Amino acid sequence: MTDAVDQPVRVTGEEAKRIKRDALGIADRKKHHARAPTAMKSRAKQPGTQQRVYRYRFYPNPSQAEQLQKTFGACRWVYNEGLALRVGAWEQHRVSVGFAESCRALTGWRRASETGWLREVSSTVLQQSLRHLDGAFTRFFKQSAKYPQRKRRHRSRDSATYVRTGFRWVEDPELPGTGRLTLAKQSEPLDVRWSRPLPVGGDPVKLSVTRDRAGRYFVSVLVEERIEPLPTVFLPGGREPRAVGIDLGLAALVTLNDGTKVDHPRLLRKYEKELAKVQRGLHRKKKGSANRGKARERIARLYALISDVRRDMLDQLTTRLVRENQVLVVEDLAIMNLLRPAVGRGRRRKAALSRSIMDAAWGELLRQLRYKCGWYGRTLVIVDRFFPSTRRCSDCHTKGSSLDVSVREWTCAECGAVHDRDVNAAQNLRDEGMRLYWLVASALPPGRRPPSVIKASELADVLLAA
Repeated sequence: MTDAVDQPVRVTGEEAKRIKRDALGIADRKKHHARAPTAMKSRAKQPGTQQRVYRYRFYPNPSQAEQLQKTFGACRWVYNEGLALRVGAWEQHRVSVGFAESCRALTGWRRASETGWLREVSSTVLQQSLRHLDGAFTRFFKQSAKYPQRKRRHRSRDSATYVRTGFRWVEDPELPGTGRLTLAKQSEPLDVRWSRPLPVGGDPVKLSVTRDRAGRYFVSVLVEERIEPLPTVFLPGGREPRAVGIDLGLAALVTLNDGTKVDHPRLLRKYEKELAKVQRGLHRKKKGSANRGKARERIARLYALISDVRRDMLDQLTTRLVRENQVLVVEDLAIMNLLRPAVGRGRRRKAALSRSIMDAAWGELLRQLRYKCGWYGRTLVIVDRFFPSTRRCSDCHTKGSSLDVSVREWTCAECGAVHDRDVNAAQNLRDEGMRLYWLVASALPPGRRPPSVIKASELADVLLAA
């Protein structure tokens, strides 16, 4: 009989408080008995509203850019220090440190002379950095993400989150939806380019200020607004909802069940010569020189252009699909499995395939379809990934043999129908998606709308909830 492995014992109670106070430098929780009690403000989302993010570009002046640079660096430092505190507390003392203890440790860091520069940054912004760390640990414990890693200056995105007490918003009465936005520790409002107005009367709930590698500054404004669902779309001459099967691919980015195909833009291939040119120029520059920094910025601007064009194209495509159809059916793709690096023979071909998949941005397309269906009262049906949509005949439903990726057309051995590979897959997806849709819709009480997302792998839970 083998000896049982000793499990780490968590320290709790007074002993844990003593360790946090003496060994980790975390002050005890103090109750403010002298402070008059005040009613807590509700932060819950208002019923019938949706949280929506509006993204704008702004141009900071030199003093604002300097203060934002300090803010980005302080947020990154606090995140890394909070991570080291929590990891060290568990590995050395078997003590768990949560968000509240991290905030009390932050107070000590701001008071210390060595890290007094943290006082130049708003405390609410630094607390949000610790809250992001706490969320990363929560996702890790739920086994939905990897263990949190340290943020590095040249690898992590420069960002800072401001809650309602960290900024001042004054709406312009002459131009509703626009106004003066002033961040904490700054005396002048930001020069925001209001490309579209915010919802009238909807005050910002939270801000996220970011700077990309191209040196551009953006502010993302989170507001709560009422998004009216679109009118239900029915097939002509009946009350059956209009549905579309969507097959994602590389020969065509999107193929619909009616034969419509949307070409793959292949933006990386379009700009590959220009990318190669600027990257060769980067390697000719001396490390640490100003010219090398300028070359890196040119590369970042080119990648930012590619990203902006791709995002705009996907946004227009998904909006059109959601407006024209009531039910949208897609396949549950294991995108990360498709991007696994190949070894041995054929690895060059696999690398080119992976680049095409990343350039297509299937994950972003599916993400946009999911939240837009929730906004506008549509239903997204996600068919199981093992459903044989490609090699199943859409006419007689006979399942044929496996097809190589190079085969674009095939003939059914049972009924003799000639199929386009992608169109046949989209038709099969639509049929299977409508079967799942009616299965859920028939289980709902009269007058209740189907959920915005129906996933085949979670169908049993959806039917129980109905």
